[in-house]
Amino acid sequence: MPGMSAGNSLKPTIALVAGEASGDQLGAALINELRKRYPAAVFVGIGGERMRSVGMDSWWDSEELAVFGLFEVLSHFPRLYRIRRALRQRLLALRPDVFIGIDAPDFNLGLETVLKRKGIQTAHYVSPTVWAWREKRVKKIARAADLVLCLFPFEPAFYRGHGVSAAYVGHPMADQISADHDPASARRRLGMETQGTHIALLPGSRIGEVSRLAEPMIDAARILARQIPDIHFSAAMANSRVRVEFESTMKRLAVPNIRLVEGEPRSVIATADVVVLASGTATLEPLLVNRPMVVSYRLAPSSYHLAKSLKLVRTKFFSLPNILAEEALVPELIQDDANGPRMAKEVVQWLEDAGRRQAVQSHFSKLHEELRCNASARAALALEKLLQ
Repeated sequence: MPGMSAGNSLKPTIALVAGEASGDQLGAALINELRKRYPAAVFVGIGGERMRSVGMDSWWDSEELAVFGLFEVLSHFPRLYRIRRALRQRLLALRPDVFIGIDAPDFNLGLETVLKRKGIQTAHYVSPTVWAWREKRVKKIARAADLVLCLFPFEPAFYRGHGVSAAYVGHPMADQISADHDPASARRRLGMETQGTHIALLPGSRIGEVSRLAEPMIDAARILARQIPDIHFSAAMANSRVRVEFESTMKRLAVPNIRLVEGEPRSVIATADVVVLASGTATLEPLLVNRPMVVSYRLAPSSYHLAKSLKLVRTKFFSLPNILAEEALVPELIQDDANGPRMAKEVVQWLEDAGRRQAVQSHFSKLHEELRCNASARAALALEKLLQ
């Protein structure tokens, strides 16, 4: 491998900042790959349990940065500001060979900008969705990062068009997940009926989106239960707050026959004949597990009208399967179309058309192969070139 012999004799200091559990996972896998190239490397910064377990000196825990929602961010701003200021001072004194911001763009991009200006090499791992909306943010990324490590194959061309150096590394999730063609065994693992029709509901991980999508999803379940005998519903609950929100909506609508499963979205997806879910990165998992899906997206009405009027959204599609395929593989229901009757109708169409299901699953398999690139090793190789 290029630079391998040189790398063995070097002892670079590599600083990383990961902002939540997914970033901690990415960071740990990346550290393992970088250590193969630089056995004597020193890793410092902000990480979680996984990054610490592979030898990183974590000055703060990544949980400190895991804040979601505008009002939560505002209430935590003084603490986050103090952490970033102390971190910046420590990094400028240390002058690492490279700084890698893992996702968490609100925290990392500003930090990267300062470090880059002071002559420290910077990389940003996981591109923000600048290709989908608020494209002007790419100027901020250009000021912040010497290199962007991209999870999706269409992203580097977008960055090249804006004069930003970027490398496609593939998606770590595609390396980890295998297509699961045996829903019956997944049902047994979760103690479910193996027969009948199974529908999975994934209303999202943030309270705002769950509060907007729980009611239409539960309404769709009620409609489908009237139409299809021997149908079963399970809903993946991202956390206890989401469960409370979803459960209260079930009680209000008097729909008791949905099984709630906390913390196992992939298992819930694997049990399903069709998945009904909120838009976002979560749409990648049904693609990789290889299940037909119905994708919904609802913003607060004021936010939606503002985004439309300012033309902040740039893409023809909003779900990852359709963006990756550049065609409408799966139905997308946005705003008022994301209602119970329409969701139910789209599910029935999937169930009744075996040819369409087979075609989309074949397409999903091809996309999976394209994304399966040994992402951590490719990211380490791109960083090795940056370090040289």
